[in-house]
Amino acid sequence: MIATDDTIEAEAERLLRLLMHVDCDPHGRTWNLATCREIAPLTLEINRLKREKDAVILTHSYVEPEIIYGVGDFKGDSYYLSEKARESKAKVIVFAGVVFMAETAKILSPNALVVVPDRGSGCSLADSITGEEVRRLKQLYPDATVVCYINSTAEVKAESDVCVTSGNVYDIVANLPAKRILFVPDRLMAQNVRAEMKKRGVAKEIISSDGTCVVHDEFTPAQIAEARAQFPGLKVVAHPECTPEVAAVADFVGSTGAMLSYVKTTNAPYFLMLTECGLVGRLEVEAPEKNFIGGCRLCPYMKMNTLEKVRQALVAPRPEQIITLDEGLRRRALRCIERMFELAPKK
Repeated sequence: MIATDDTIEAEAERLLRLLMHVDCDPHGRTWNLATCREIAPLTLEINRLKREKDAVILTHSYVEPEIIYGVGDFKGDSYYLSEKARESKAKVIVFAGVVFMAETAKILSPNALVVVPDRGSGCSLADSITGEEVRRLKQLYPDATVVCYINSTAEVKAESDVCVTSGNVYDIVANLPAKRILFVPDRLMAQNVRAEMKKRGVAKEIISSDGTCVVHDEFTPAQIAEARAQFPGLKVVAHPECTPEVAAVADFVGSTGAMLSYVKTTNAPYFLMLTECGLVGRLEVEAPEKNFIGGCRLCPYMKMNTLEKVRQALVAPRPEQIITLDEGLRRRALRCIERMFELAPKK
């Protein structure tokens, strides 16, 4: 069906209502009726293709707002989207995020065709360690329970005992019977876990690999101090992938979903978001009354997702866009993820 002028105008107005408050745009765009008209034919086509192909689009909070609000069916952090992938009955899952997330969707929904808009959308954490390297670490620490952060490849999950997210890592690690934990791949999150266990009085030895997030490892306490001096009453919100030094002086440290909730429910004149800029874009849509000062950083991998690539992945996915996994590896990785669902605190 060819979009008419009336349908394009209605779609542009729908997009404008959602995007008009977004200032944190990596391309410097101002969302007005004209810019919404430019993308309206594309969002209309993508939404039509979803219906025709029985597809669902999962969108991480860090991708562009026109993807999240223009064509996304579900938006959120890794844990929420993994739940949605697990529940999905769709024939096709388009994962607008990064490759490890699409792999997780395939692990949880093996009968679906899972596609990623850009196969180059990696992750500095997931790319920092291989399954073979995890096996070597397990030989060095045979008595350790292997805990992998969800920002890891399917082969790393297949070598791990339990998967965690930034929202449930503290509770899951605290409740594991093992005293020695081999944590992969995030060194900084492991340091924050170590500090939290000490704070809780839980005796754990945390051994980690050496990966870091290219977004979150760049924030500094000096940046926070400078911002507090300029903006009285500022609330600083950080992710557990930040350094322990940053986490120690932030007002709130939590997962993407937890940060979103904290800002929405906290009264403060200003917020400094020490995370990926996409979350600020979401908050500008969903909590336009909040004020954000500079500080967020762009994830180059998340920003590889575009409406054009989403459309192409729906129309005719190329072989490299289709997520395929060896069935034995998938089943082993599934046990790791299902263990997380079993151990995660119930909401």
